[in-house]
Amino acid sequence: MILILLLLSVALIVVLTAKLNVHPFLALLCASFFFALFSGMPFDTILTSIEEGFGGTLGKIGLVILLGVIIGAFLENTGGAYKMAEVVLRIIGRKRVHAAMAIIGYIVSIPVFADSGFIILNPLNKSLSKKAKLSVAGTGVALILGLMLTHVLVPPTPGPIAAAGILGADIGLVMVLGVLVSAAGLVVAIIYSKRVAGKVYIDPNPEFSDAEIEDKIQKAPSAFKSFLPILMPILLIVGKSVVEFTILEEGEGSWWMDIIAFIGSPVIALIIGMLLAFLLPKKFDKAVLTESGWVGKALLSASTILLITGAGGIFGKILQNSGIGTIMADMLAGVSLGIWLPFILTAAIKTAQGSSTVALITAASIMAPLMASMGIETELQKALLVIAIGAGAMVVSHANDSGFWVVTQLTGMDTKTGYRLYTLGTLIVGVFCAFLVFLISLFV
Repeated sequence: MILILLLLSVALIVVLTAKLNVHPFLALLCASFFFALFSGMPFDTILTSIEEGFGGTLGKIGLVILLGVIIGAFLENTGGAYKMAEVVLRIIGRKRVHAAMAIIGYIVSIPVFADSGFIILNPLNKSLSKKAKLSVAGTGVALILGLMLTHVLVPPTPGPIAAAGILGADIGLVMVLGVLVSAAGLVVAIIYSKRVAGKVYIDPNPEFSDAEIEDKIQKAPSAFKSFLPILMPILLIVGKSVVEFTILEEGEGSWWMDIIAFIGSPVIALIIGMLLAFLLPKKFDKAVLTESGWVGKALLSASTILLITGAGGIFGKILQNSGIGTIMADMLAGVSLGIWLPFILTAAIKTAQGSSTVALITAASIMAPLMASMGIETELQKALLVIAIGAGAMVVSHANDSGFWVVTQLTGMDTKTGYRLYTLGTLIVGVFCAFLVFLISLFV
């Protein structure tokens, strides 16, 4: 009975978000109450689950999400994203447009949401495609696949951060594994976009001239300053994980290890990244910190993801307190899906309702009480679980995903072509990443 309730709860989320266009926060909240009430959970347990689920989840990663959004706002508004793109183009070469756009998207989407990143970089993509006499279909798919890879796999992007928080995974390890898996997926994305999507010709028709784009790059901060707010937090968080692993192996640490562990905690690392982002404007205007300025608008846009994350925490805590973990453990005793289970579950949710972030949070909430029964105990195994869920959150983007319409409308693809090129691309790259996670899981 409880398993049927779980399926009905997930179906309720899908119907409310995909069919009735209800806000994901309300959908997750409705599913949580539906499951709790019909499973016969005591009222006091329901109240406790709501408080611990919402407060506990946001207490762990809410500030991290907000800080990441602020960093992204500064990169977007100062032109830092363009400057990073220029550096990548210089290294990769302007003739290798598919590879260049995929790598640019891969970097930019760490602090900037994938949809926003595509909108920001689309003029640059069209200009380069026109100059190289390439179809914008291929370069556009390369850009969005690069954006999506870090969007679903690499912290401090909100989705992976939220999933790691719900599952209690070490963010540094998730970051290292996410970079490794997504980098391999990026190679597949580049090959696919060039060899398959690039064969369908669509004229770029750039909105901005080369001179206008060059002007944006000239006004942007230096490359060093543009990369610093992203790279510094990543290095600090990874450094913390290395230090903690060393202490675990050797049994003791020194004072400098304590300092690295402190500044490498996600909140402190991203506060440092945010302070570095404040250095991006050539002339700092305190108005950017106001409610109507860059920070105010960024925080307003982040409220949605915070609400969804908190509601996902409630759903997960209710599932955990219902005892479903024990029931699922008994049911799955003879089934050996392993790391494919979270991937398939997340892919089903993503395909049904469209949002990668909602899919990540919902799947993580469902998987949290099942970790013990699946034998997921070590930090490395928890991190792999997050990456498997992230790979599933890429499969597949279609008409119920806002990103699908952003890509098709801005590149001039019709819906059928969008399915053939972009939707298929998310399937191929997502499954490849999942297979890579499966291979890694065989050795841990």
